[in-house]
Amino acid sequence: MITHRSYAVEPWTVRETELSLDVLAQSESVFALSNGHVGWRGNLDEGEPHGLPGSYLNGVYEVHPLPYAEAGYGYPESGQTIINITNGKVLRLLVDDEPFDLRYGRLISHERVLDLRRGVMERTCEWCSPAGTRIRVRATRMVSLTQRSIAAVAYEVEPVDCRARVVVQSELVANEQLPESDGDPRTASALRSPLEPEQDFASGHRLRLVHRTRHSGLRVAVAADHVVTGPEHTTTDSESHPDLARLTIASVLEPGRKLRVEKLVAHGWSGARSLPAMSDQVDAALAAAAHSGWTGLADEQRAYLDDFWARSDVEVDGEEEIQQAVRFGLFHVLQAGARAEERAIPAKGLTGSGYDGHAFWDTEMFVLPVLTYTSPDAVAEALRWRQNTLPAARERAAQLGLRGAAFPWRTIEGQEGSGYWPAGTAAFHVNAAIARAVVRHVAATGDEDFEVDTGLELLVETARLWRSLGHHDHRGTFHIDGVTGPDEYSALADDNTYTNLMARGNLLAAADLVERHPKEAERLGADDEESASWRDAAEAMNIPYNGELRVHEQSAGFTRYQRWDFAGTRADQYPLMLHFPYFDLYRKQVIKQADLVLAMYTCGAEFDEEHTARNFAYYEPLTVRDSSLSACVQAVIAAQTSHLRLAYAYTVEAALMDLEDLEHNTRDGLHIASLAGTWMALVAGFGGTRRAGETLRFSPRLPEKFSRLAFILQFRGRRLRVEITQRSATYSLVDGEPLTIRHHGAPVTLRPDAPEVRPVPPPVHRPAPEQPPHRKPHVH
Repeated sequence: MITHRSYAVEPWTVRETELSLDVLAQSESVFALSNGHVGWRGNLDEGEPHGLPGSYLNGVYEVHPLPYAEAGYGYPESGQTIINITNGKVLRLLVDDEPFDLRYGRLISHERVLDLRRGVMERTCEWCSPAGTRIRVRATRMVSLTQRSIAAVAYEVEPVDCRARVVVQSELVANEQLPESDGDPRTASALRSPLEPEQDFASGHRLRLVHRTRHSGLRVAVAADHVVTGPEHTTTDSESHPDLARLTIASVLEPGRKLRVEKLVAHGWSGARSLPAMSDQVDAALAAAAHSGWTGLADEQRAYLDDFWARSDVEVDGEEEIQQAVRFGLFHVLQAGARAEERAIPAKGLTGSGYDGHAFWDTEMFVLPVLTYTSPDAVAEALRWRQNTLPAARERAAQLGLRGAAFPWRTIEGQEGSGYWPAGTAAFHVNAAIARAVVRHVAATGDEDFEVDTGLELLVETARLWRSLGHHDHRGTFHIDGVTGPDEYSALADDNTYTNLMARGNLLAAADLVERHPKEAERLGADDEESASWRDAAEAMNIPYNGELRVHEQSAGFTRYQRWDFAGTRADQYPLMLHFPYFDLYRKQVIKQADLVLAMYTCGAEFDEEHTARNFAYYEPLTVRDSSLSACVQAVIAAQTSHLRLAYAYTVEAALMDLEDLEHNTRDGLHIASLAGTWMALVAGFGGTRRAGETLRFSPRLPEKFSRLAFILQFRGRRLRVEITQRSATYSLVDGEPLTIRHHGAPVTLRPDAPEVRPVPPPVHRPAPEQPPHRKPHVH
């Protein structure tokens, strides 16, 4: 996208300087606005042309059957798909009876700007109708971060050089026609007209539609109110139908005179509340928004984001594209989780329908680390959602013959939404990612109430899963067999190192909590005997190692597999999963995404410097990065092992995943985990940031492309600022009590108003590792 002629590279905005229909669908994802509860894709105000219409409410889905050629016990029977709810964005315009459609007439200028500091998307354009009438349109759109159910549009139209008769049709539209699926398994299942009408209303400037999903039984209410400012004799008229409510505004404008429409849209849904209650809910939300008014909403939005950037900004000197990309990423990560409030954070956020709107382990392993150190309240809410889904996870574990809770590989509401697929349904490591997120959040915030109320139950139930999933052999060694680790090109493997190490940490953390909170643990049926069995399993955990090669194995026996024929694989045959059978992938040494390498990041204390370097060199030539989750992890370990140029290249790839549409599916929504991974690559990679118990350690080194890197972290009630140059690192305690950190292993005590400067040692020289043919990292 940003290499397209229409896009500019700027530090605080994403600017599109002309309308480009060839990247329209991608731009709709890039310009999407959300608050974690409501999501609006960046569709044009008039609704057409469009790539993928999209208005979403977090948690609103429809169910559909999951067909199998041959059924089997334990196969999930139904899937869940996010649906396009009632669209409140639409403002159609007619000029002297001709529709304002950018495919016709003459488009003189067109610009859209995503403002990352103000949290709005602005659009300005000039258009000449086929009959020769020239008009100027300005629109500003926001999804409120302070008023959870509210989105809003301010829309202005004025004629440029002659009188014009203009009509604006502000609409609520349900059951919009969606494009056909292209067959890519990463796209959403197409559901036709999923909303059944229950109520339509129009009176004055107020519109409302209420629908219910046909099968999941969720009630969705959307309402709109308007403030219309225009010349005398401007008229309005409203009407409603089952799938359409419309306010029509008509006026005659002289050159330079404007018609302005401020549209407030309220959204609500429930699986339990009645039709009158839902109508009242959205009407009340509109009343609150009208009290603030457009200006008040905009002021609240700016204040919210001023506070966010003050505690989370990352500054990069030397690479303008990376500076823009990391702020773009932080902004969308915030939008994905800010007001989710005990709902999931989907892999695409609320920017598109890709992956059916499901949440995966991406949330806990990639997104929540960023939010932990920037917006920790959002982390607590996301983990409370996992806690709320424990009944379904316990039921799934019991179905699989296991104890505890087996969280789903992909879901919206908590039930497993993945059809039987070894690389998905055997990926039990999602449970350890949830446990790790709990431990990280408590360590970073010191929130003991959360630890007791939410963390304890999650850790106990996931520990029970591991203890029942694994077994001790005749020598007492503990094994976890038949699982799939992060690498989805290796399925049903024994003793996946990443899974075993993460499970070990889960078991020990759960045992520690049971010991710290015995009364609360007793209510969960956990006692000293059970926690002792967890410790026994953790201490006896098998970690596969090839002594001849002196590398850790991704899983038991992995290094003896035949290597994939990389030389015989063409560039156009990636991603491999779309061109080769999984059977062939599963039995070869080829890695979809960082697996053992991810283990070295998440469980770094288990690997010394020599093994980290040797492991990275071994697995790098096998890793094809057919997943957007890989580049950021490889960037972190490349930086740790002093391959700074390679780390920089992987950082670029993670950062530009969507801005350059590297995986050719940005049209379906943004890759929120890769956006979060940009922060990870910079802060954990070049910043060398790691959590060490209740403190932090840093081992910073910059690539030659960067002259300076600075970032801010929230940690245990403190705000730290780290600034790194090629030669030194400066640590500042912006506010909070003194804290002792470590810089390249040496302790440094930070006190308010007393920055500490330390030299950055030179990197260790090592031969650069190779990548598979055609899979060198992207560098613009």
